Amino acid sequence: MTELQIDGYSLKIEDVVSILIESRRVVLTDEAIKKMRISRKTIEKIIDNNNVVYGVNTGFGSLSSVTIDTNSLEELQSNLIRSHACGVGERMKPEHVLMMMLIRANSIAKGYSGTRVEVINLLISMINNKITPVIPRIGSLGASGDLAPLSHLALGMMGEGQCNVLIDGIWVTKNANDALEIFDLKPVKFQAKEGLSLINGTSQMCTYLSIAIANMEHLVFAADASVSCSLEAIKGSHSPFDPRIHDVRPHPGQRISATRIMGFISDSEIQKSHINCDRVQDAYSFRCAPQVHGPIIEILKEGRRMLEVELNSATDNPLVFSKEETWDVISGGNFHGQNLSMMSDYLAIACHELASISERRVDQILDSRWSGQKAFLTNKEGLESGLMIVQYVSASLISELKLLSNPTSVGNVPVSNGKEDHVSMGATGTYRTLLSTKYLSQVLSNELICANEALNRITEESGNGVLIINKWLSKIVKPLNADRSMTKDCEEISKNLLLGNLSNLFG
Repeated sequence: MTELQIDGYSLKIEDVVSILIESRRVVLTDEAIKKMRISRKTIEKIIDNNNVVYGVNTGFGSLSSVTIDTNSLEELQSNLIRSHACGVGERMKPEHVLMMMLIRANSIAKGYSGTRVEVINLLISMINNKITPVIPRIGSLGASGDLAPLSHLALGMMGEGQCNVLIDGIWVTKNANDALEIFDLKPVKFQAKEGLSLINGTSQMCTYLSIAIANMEHLVFAADASVSCSLEAIKGSHSPFDPRIHDVRPHPGQRISATRIMGFISDSEIQKSHINCDRVQDAYSFRCAPQVHGPIIEILKEGRRMLEVELNSATDNPLVFSKEETWDVISGGNFHGQNLSMMSDYLAIACHELASISERRVDQILDSRWSGQKAFLTNKEGLESGLMIVQYVSASLISELKLLSNPTSVGNVPVSNGKEDHVSMGATGTYRTLLSTKYLSQVLSNELICANEALNRITEESGNGVLIINKWLSKIVKPLNADRSMTKDCEEISKNLLLGNLSNLFG
């Protein structure tokens, strides 16, 4: 088992999404422990000096003007967690909760939250022993942190509520206290500021966006691969991918997409057999693919940069800035997820656009006027329907994606007596985008199924990369010798795309 050291500065998206698969053991670095202890010492000095500081010895939100007696500070934190743990809806997947726990631990490990090392050690022990609190998904506004979901997380650390435990590869639900006892772990009693530090952050949003970006990076590659397969399937023109075209409009993403497509179709016998054909221009869904895919590649690059900054940020409030003899505890708004929410909107639109242009290519493959093959790739026209309804399913998915592409970042609802008067709705947005990536994977799967079937009916060999993809797909999808249900085929390819198995064929 390898170690994943967390220090608040170096967590990657890959660390988050692979925490369960790779079974890495999480540990705090010595430097993180040192910083956390200094930060905690400051909170203790504030209490000893009877200073009144928001989040330490006051109420919360619009109740921040109420000062709390020192003897009631533990009760204040417990009440905070219990009152805020009121989420609803379907329960988060244990794997997603595990990711959320890792992100929260890393943020606090940065050393600006005033939390004891012992608290984060418990959180890390729960991660390492695969104990995940049961958390309803809905409740965060994407500002003031993901309060409701993270409160359910903290409730499990208190030994209250329920937790899922991974036992022999199966998640089993137990009372939180019983789950902790299995591994000789004791529930925590949160002291001043600690409960607030755990719930006041962007960890649920970061979880969903981490998975969405990881998925999208595989899918935009798969989209370029799909274009290439479909282009060969209709015996389309290679000229739109000539590097000279893209050198004179040198957007980086456009050039990447065009270069990839050209690499997939290189040395094509199909193209060579049509050098003197009268097909000058293909439909935009082929000819303009780099111009459509390219901006998405660039958005993804920016999304990765922004998210990895966020994963390694202190996102609770207030933050503790300690010096040797002095300190400042400063209230601000690092918990606000506007950046995450807006990026999720961009990526949801991107999913729709990749799916929309993919479905148009499917239409051309199934149309005998463009493919030169039997309509819908039937074997017996009229008696059979072939892949006709595969296109219908893609059209249905696009309708779902169109609905999901509506922005969530514009949906502000003021709360807390108007004090929290602008929120990001980033938790809604990032989850929506994660769902969008799954629908996109199914649309691209349908295109690959159709292109692969058409390629199998062409005698000439396709380009080098397409040939590799064709052989890979043919191991998953049997030839369409007669009408059959294609559901399992689509779902199996979709799963492989999201796992990156197509991307991995090319290193």
